[in-house]
Amino acid sequence: MVIIGGPASQLLAGRVAADLNETLALCDYRTFPDGESYSQIQSELDDNVIIIQSTPTDQDLVYLLQLLDICQGRPVKLVMPYFGYARQDKIFQPGEPMTARAVATALNPFLKEGSVFLINIHAPSIMMHFHCPAESLDATTLLAERIAGMGLHDPVVISPDKGAMNMARTAARALGCDCDFLQKTRLSGTEVSMAPQDVAVAGRDVVIFDDMIATGGTMATAITMLRRQGAKRVYLAAVHPVLTGSAVLKLYRSGVETILATDTLDKAVSTVSVAPLIARAIRS
Repeated sequence: MVIIGGPASQLLAGRVAADLNETLALCDYRTFPDGESYSQIQSELDDNVIIIQSTPTDQDLVYLLQLLDICQGRPVKLVMPYFGYARQDKIFQPGEPMTARAVATALNPFLKEGSVFLINIHAPSIMMHFHCPAESLDATTLLAERIAGMGLHDPVVISPDKGAMNMARTAARALGCDCDFLQKTRLSGTEVSMAPQDVAVAGRDVVIFDDMIATGGTMATAITMLRRQGAKRVYLAAVHPVLTGSAVLKLYRSGVETILATDTLDKAVSTVSVAPLIARAIRS
């Protein structure tokens, strides 16, 4: 087995290789003066190839396509810890593309005998666009296990909306505590109130679980309102720390105690590794 780490997932690929006690390929990635990407796999390949590459940018997607092209003819297991364009899974306005489908379509020719592993994919329907076996692994329990050792007081898990309750339920089961979702109430044309639907948070430590944090705006509002409702401390746990612009500043200004995230994207808050999750999936 040879594990190939794309430029967006080199540290994670190294951790997976260590977990599996397998070879990590040496690769060279460059950007030419005109902006074009260059990839070279400098290690020998066998017929059991694992490519690990998140695609947070367009360039990272090109690097992935280059790696797949180099490995043509082999049954590749592709691990995309963070699947870029996952939020463009529908056509919202006439004349728009379904970009998540377009990405899967671009990858499919290289995966005729392969398989794909995603992690907490934002829209599970994306997996239907792959023409090979595709699976979304769940990193929620890894985050919950880390939180369990943090000495929280009477914790409660909160989902930012009803649609993300599956993740909240999984976390709550692992922590042995209540869970709820934030009910949004529009107070005016510009003002929205958020509060848990059923569970009281006063005097309790609250953990907000979500699949990703992007701009941090909605989360910052939720944290501020939970603090006003008497929450003792508010923690934020997310699988994918996209964290664009000044998202981290917004979240800490709103009063978050700690941000916990996985290393599907390599950020300062990526303190929980999904390497064991990926290694188990590859072994099976």
